[in-house]
Amino acid sequence: MRILKYRAGRWLAKQLVSLNAKRYRNSKQSAQVSSTQTNNPNILNNLVEGIGMSDLKSIFEEMKNRFNSSAAAGLDVVFQYQIDDGEPYHVTVVDDSCVIAQGEHDEPSVTLSMDTETLQEVVSGETDGMQAFMTGRIRADGDIMLATRLTALFPVA
Repeated sequence: MRILKYRAGRWLAKQLVSLNAKRYRNSKQSAQVSSTQTNNPNILNNLVEGIGMSDLKSIFEEMKNRFNSSAAAGLDVVFQYQIDDGEPYHVTVVDDSCVIAQGEHDEPSVTLSMDTETLQEVVSGETDGMQAFMTGRIRADGDIMLATRLTALFPVA
């Protein structure tokens, strides 16, 4: 919680709380699982089992589909994702373009480490990235202030 001692940390927390509120409102408007579906044990088992490693590619493809090029104006950054239970990926954002590739980048601007489940929850809007960071589910190295730009670069629908 030391980050909250600094003005930039408080700003970051405020931005992420605001984003979480938006995600919550959007999730209420999105399609909900009906009561008949929740009685189906196969659906519940699939939800509990989580995401397989083969789904990492689809998670990053979803990110690419959500890319907001107008929020990327003037940026030249590399976000490295170290996935604890999967393969590493990196996302390169230069001006209005976004390139996602599997593997490690030689000089990432910021490195974010997490497990696949946390990545899926953050990308889907189920979990707030700042909350995950504050609770230790996401670890960051490098210019962590760049991580605050991710919500604008890859907005939740």
